[in-house]
This record gives sequence, C-alpha cells and structure tokens, in this order.
Amino acid sequence: MKYNSAFEIIGPIMVGPSSSHTAGAVRIGNLARQILDDEPRRIEFQLMGSFAETYQGHGTDLALLAGVLGLPTDHPDVANAQQKAVEAGLAYHFKKANLGFFHPNTVAIHMEGTQRQTKLIASSLGGGKVEVQELEGLPLKFTGEKPTLILYHKDEKGFLARVSQILDAEGHNIARLMLERWARGGAAVTVCEVDEQVPADMLQVLKNAIPCLKDIRVVNTV
Repeated sequence: MKYNSAFEIIGPIMVGPSSSHTAGAVRIGNLARQILDDEPRRIEFQLMGSFAETYQGHGTDLALLAGVLGLPTDHPDVANAQQKAVEAGLAYHFKKANLGFFHPNTVAIHMEGTQRQTKLIASSLGGGKVEVQELEGLPLKFTGEKPTLILYHKDEKGFLARVSQILDAEGHNIARLMLERWARGGAAVTVCEVDEQVPADMLQVLKNAIPCLKDIRVVNTV
C-alpha cells in the first residue's frame, strides 16, 4: 500500500487499541450509516478473517456500533457503544461468515432503518483506511476519502453523460465514476466521487433533470 504521509502510517486520532480493528471499523460503520441515510433500527454484522477471530478483544464490535451510531474515531463513547445502541433502540447481532476473497479485516453489514435498508461489504486496510468492496450486492468500490454520490437509478443510455454534464456545469470535478447494474435496462447503482462537497440544492437539480434517477445518498469524508 502507498502512503502519502507519516500520519497515514501512524494512523488517525482514535480510541484504541488498533487502527485496523478499531478506527477502521468505526469508519466502516460511519460509511454504512451515511449510505443508509436513515435512523438505523436493525443490523446484522457478518465478520470474516481476523475481524471474526479477534473482534471482541480488539473492540471491533464496539467500533462498528459506534460508527453506525454516527460517532467519530476519537469519540470517548466508542467504548460505550453497546450502551448507546441500547439507548437508541438499535437491534443488532454479530456472526462469523465466509464472505469470499477479501482482505482479512472485512465485514458485511445488512442494515435496516425506519424507511430504507442497505447492505455492503467493506474492508479495513490498515492505518484507519477503509474500502467498500460491494454495495447492494454489486462490485462497487470506494473509500469515503472524497465526497461521494451514490445514485440509485434505472439503467438508461446517456445517464452517465447527463450526470457528468450537470456536475461539470456547476463546477464539480469528478474524480472517479463507477456504474454497475443487475440487468440491461433494469435497476443500477452509480458511485460518483467528486473533489468538493455537493450542496443539497445540487442534489435536487440532479433529481429534477434525470427522471430515471430514483434516489441519491451522499457520503461525506470519513
């Protein structure tokens, strides 16, 4: 892995004991919370590899809960995440699973809110860095290190061109763009990483201008 600074080697400001098993897990939980864009009510965490073997000893279970509750990596209540989950009325459970050929520090999160649900597979890569490996069962990868738009839409010709035109007209530079679909002409998900945070009114412009766009979730940097 290539690091851009000494701070990435040392790791983020965090509640310990491990940047991979604690800080990375908080960030994964936080990503899931933002993707859900709803108040979480029920969650299943499926842990594989070293996450599965050491999650209680390294506090990975507390870290994941803290993340889905919206806590940052350095919040003192990371250690009290179970109590906070109970207070929030959150039903959850952890289990070990074989998720496939992913990094050893990997978790699948199936989360239901009051009106929405989402599922993702994400890995903690070391030094607090994380990467989503799959979203809604599709092979979509992103890190949460840049503002990210997740577009739920119908697969139609010209969709990506229209999104690009609108963002470009408003001065937003696209850093990375990925589209996956279940079937031609069927439901699809596009992940669009941009260099600057997209304001709420811009999201409405996208919805109004692209009829096949069903929903937008926004992930701010984690």
